[in-house]
Amino acid sequence: MGVTRELPTLAAGEVDVPFVIKGYEEVVADDTAWNEHSHPWHELLWNEHGASTVVVGSRVWCVTPTLGLWMPAGQLHSASAVAGTSYRAHFFRHGTVSALPDVPVAVDITPLLRLLLERLEEEDLTSRSRAVTETMVLDVLRPSPRALLVQLPTSPLLRPIVDAVRADPAHQRTLAGWASSLGCSVRTLTRAFRTETGTSFARWVAAVRAQHAVQLLSRGFEVDVVADAVGYRSASAFGAAFRRTTGTTPGSFRTR
Repeated sequence: MGVTRELPTLAAGEVDVPFVIKGYEEVVADDTAWNEHSHPWHELLWNEHGASTVVVGSRVWCVTPTLGLWMPAGQLHSASAVAGTSYRAHFFRHGTVSALPDVPVAVDITPLLRLLLERLEEEDLTSRSRAVTETMVLDVLRPSPRALLVQLPTSPLLRPIVDAVRADPAHQRTLAGWASSLGCSVRTLTRAFRTETGTSFARWVAAVRAQHAVQLLSRGFEVDVVADAVGYRSASAFGAAFRRTTGTTPGSFRTR
């Protein structure tokens, strides 16, 4: 049974903090959801293992051990994580200068970044070493060219498609099939998807499938079972699509 946690809505910089970067780690025992909230500090979210989801407006981000999410101070967001997920949150004092924009953005959790963040957790770290390490963290933080992101269309025209594909990512109806069902042209649907999501119908479906696959792999399902559940005819086809989207193979992700 899932649990819901309530967090406050705080403006950027509303709370003065004594740290530059502060880490937090937790393993959630149950499926867990967090209400819509915001922090007075910036936040870098990533997972030691497992998967979590962050929602910002109509955008749904998936967070993994290799792909984190930068959440600017004061940004409203909600979140969820599957049972057994070990999530990490690093808080950055508001006003800290980095190369990241003032909007949510995916961040590659590289081996170097992971080592630097772990070093900040050492209890015997001197003030000078901490300052040097924090500077290095800020120097290597960069937006990722990849993102496990799904932009949810909100128009009445596309809502039936969105609801059907998210409820069953293995759904095989083509855009032509949807056009016939909804009484419009393929061109109209193509244009609507491009306008509302910035991508094509096929790429949008692939992103929905990747997010669902991450959730299933985190729960321990075998790769071939997940491939079938998200609509691929073979594990190899699923593996190629998953790697294009996430930068890693389903087997590697499942092991992590």
